[in-house]
Amino acid sequence: MAVTEETGAEPASASVDPTGDPLLRTRFAPPKRPATFLRRDRLVRHLDQALGTPLTMVNGAAGAGKTLLVADWAAGLTEPVAWLTTDTGDQAPGIFWAYLLEALRAAGVPVTGDVGCPAEAARVDQRTLTCLAADLERRDHTTVVVLDEFDRVTSPEIAEQLQFVLHHAGRGMRLVLVSRTEPLLPLHRYRASGEITEIRNAELAFTSEEAHELLSRHGLHLWADAVRALVERTQGWAAGLRLCALAARQGTDPDAYLKQFEADHSTVADFLLAEVLDRQTPGTQDLLLRISVLDRCCPDLVNALTLRTDAEPILAALQRENAFVHYLGHSWYSLHPLFAEILRAHLGERFPGLEPELRSRAARWLRRSGALPDALVQGAAADDWEFSARAVVDDLAIGQLFTGLRSEELSALFARMSPEATGPAPDLVRAARELGRRDLDHGLAHLRRAEEELGRDGAGAAPVRLSCALLEALAARLTGSPDRAERAAEQATLLRREVPGQLLDEHPELTALLLTHLGSARLWAGRFDDARAALSAVVGSPDGAATALPRWEALGHLALIDYLNGWPGPAEHKALAAAGQAERYSLPQCSRSGIGPLVLAAVLIDRDELDEAQALLDEVAVSHPLVDDPVVQAGRTLTRGRLFLARGDARAALAAAADATVPAAVSSPWAEDHAALLASAAHLAQGHPEPARQAVERVAHHRRACAVEAARVRLAAGNPEGALDLLDSLPENDRPGPAVTVRATLVRARAALDTGDAATARRLVARALLDGRRERLRRPFLEAGPWIRPLLSTGRPRELASGWLLPGPGRYRAPGLATPDGAPELAVEELSARERDVVRRVAEMMSTEEIAADLHVSVNTVKTHLKSIYRKLAVTRRGEAVRRARERRLL
Repeated sequence: MAVTEETGAEPASASVDPTGDPLLRTRFAPPKRPATFLRRDRLVRHLDQALGTPLTMVNGAAGAGKTLLVADWAAGLTEPVAWLTTDTGDQAPGIFWAYLLEALRAAGVPVTGDVGCPAEAARVDQRTLTCLAADLERRDHTTVVVLDEFDRVTSPEIAEQLQFVLHHAGRGMRLVLVSRTEPLLPLHRYRASGEITEIRNAELAFTSEEAHELLSRHGLHLWADAVRALVERTQGWAAGLRLCALAARQGTDPDAYLKQFEADHSTVADFLLAEVLDRQTPGTQDLLLRISVLDRCCPDLVNALTLRTDAEPILAALQRENAFVHYLGHSWYSLHPLFAEILRAHLGERFPGLEPELRSRAARWLRRSGALPDALVQGAAADDWEFSARAVVDDLAIGQLFTGLRSEELSALFARMSPEATGPAPDLVRAARELGRRDLDHGLAHLRRAEEELGRDGAGAAPVRLSCALLEALAARLTGSPDRAERAAEQATLLRREVPGQLLDEHPELTALLLTHLGSARLWAGRFDDARAALSAVVGSPDGAATALPRWEALGHLALIDYLNGWPGPAEHKALAAAGQAERYSLPQCSRSGIGPLVLAAVLIDRDELDEAQALLDEVAVSHPLVDDPVVQAGRTLTRGRLFLARGDARAALAAAADATVPAAVSSPWAEDHAALLASAAHLAQGHPEPARQAVERVAHHRRACAVEAARVRLAAGNPEGALDLLDSLPENDRPGPAVTVRATLVRARAALDTGDAATARRLVARALLDGRRERLRRPFLEAGPWIRPLLSTGRPRELASGWLLPGPGRYRAPGLATPDGAPELAVEELSARERDVVRRVAEMMSTEEIAADLHVSVNTVKTHLKSIYRKLAVTRRGEAVRRARERRLL
């Protein structure tokens, strides 16, 4: 072209490329933004950084919203913007640079005559590039050059020339590449020097809030949950959201359409097939169709599925091209869920009947590779239930149906198992599923059938028989059959020798579950020492998610043993440790069900912290324990009965005592004894010593707690000598905890007082106070009766009771606690140790959620503690509670 003498710039372009074809001017115009376009400020703010870096790359999949994002951003710039939509025909350097120079002119950026214009399609003169770079560098303003769809330019020569111009143009040029793939420019250099702005596929994805606004602009106003579900399914893919919105708007019920949306019969399918699948080679298309049956894949798995050897480079290339193949790390990939759904439909049309074969092939490869959960999913999808059930049993994974972390998932998976699947393995899985759902009748029927089949087939493989022993132990626990549990444990011990050690190491939950079932059955039978041995072994098992549920259960049962032996402090410690296990590993429902919360509630009742105990029992009532065995059932009924009694409802306590008899193969001595204790105490509270005597006398010699209650009944009947005789007849080697000894000491004190020995009575009360205050055991003193109040009013007892049983000097006294005769009333408004923990954290400005996490309890438990704290401190706000706690020197 000639150069004008006045300006030194080229005259108007001839508008032809080096081949003589006209330049297509539509390629120089940014696309128009539709009326429903949503400007996303977070991405625009990120793009603003492009003015400060030589190179910007907006890289994402087809339909990710790259082009409209850059077009919207460019429209707001004051700098000149040269826009060029590249084409596959631009592989020749002369053609590419002819178009780029014309894009500059179309944007009003003058190009000097020194730059010239490529004369040949196959090459461009180096002088043209040098002059263009120098021309841009000399300007006093920056020119933004946007190359859209740059993934179509695959020429290394053009990439090298573009890098040359960009480098030497300096601040005079800012290059923005919009591409599905990473360009051939030396991106590592720009990244190392911080001279690149990058917006990638993940950042382009719509958030739920952005999707809600986008759908609103399409006239769709959906609930937040529906929007989140759509975003999750599309993974925030812009085109998917827009196409779904357009299709839904045409229907009569958009909300229902989006819920029932079938990707394989929609405009989304047309888009992905045309823009992604059809762009691939036939071999790559075949690979994509076959791997669509996988949730995730690696090259070796793909090679096994496709019977080829080149999966690794193909997967890597697809990921680089943003062809809806995502890299998960460690050589694993996944398909976009909508793309996979469409590919599966296409697979069924192109190769009918191939999908089950592919899934079975994948299932066997995954199992050999140790990916059992994925193998089970594939086996189930192939309707190959014999394989899936056998895999669970042979791999000793049957315990995972109970461990809480995957139990619901596995139960749902095998709920679809065909009745035609027969044999020991399917029946064992059915038995495990039914027993896990507390369906004892059906579970035991399947277990008996599996055992009969094993008997017909001979001994059977060791893993199968070991799985059978585990279910036998669980059945024994659920039915309260300790002898059956012992036989199952003995059988398991023998079978472990026949199972490879590596397999046992991979599934520590199996042994932990078996010992937990054995320990619970022994506890039910009253064999506390034997139960403690089995349960302690579980607590000492390797830490980890696999054994979290058995350790949680074992700690709860150990806590119950401590409580039944009269040791509330150690019982509380173990129950809290169990709650910590549940919180740490997010065991479903565990923090609100099972033995642990019942033990904590019982301890709180002994401390007369009734509101907190009520809150725990209410949580237990609305939850569903993972294993509802006789121990849990009896513990739940007896604890609630104790709370009824503490609240003064003796009639409800008697009803609970009657309900404590749990159907089981054998009766539980401790459950019967504590039901008798509860009934006796309720009769005494009603003023009926004779029914109380009848309830407790028959168990008086079973355990010290029963003897103490029987002695208390004799005192109430006016027989102090008989009460002391009963206590003196107990063996010396019986060493119960303070919950029992405090009550026994108070019985002796009452007997001494009744026989006129006030000094001995006062000394015994002081001893009881010493033992009781370590555990803050208030209930024994509250249940003692009015005789104890004068003894607490002066001297050593008054000193020992002050601050936890009686109000201390200057401490808050709840209204109405003073008695008419001026005798001290027992303090019931003292903060519990856990409430003090909560107050301390409130003072540290921690939120309710943070307190719950720090104390390993639920948020609802923290809220209950706060309500109790407000009531006891006579305040209504957190700040007031902290101030009042400081006044009372609790902080």
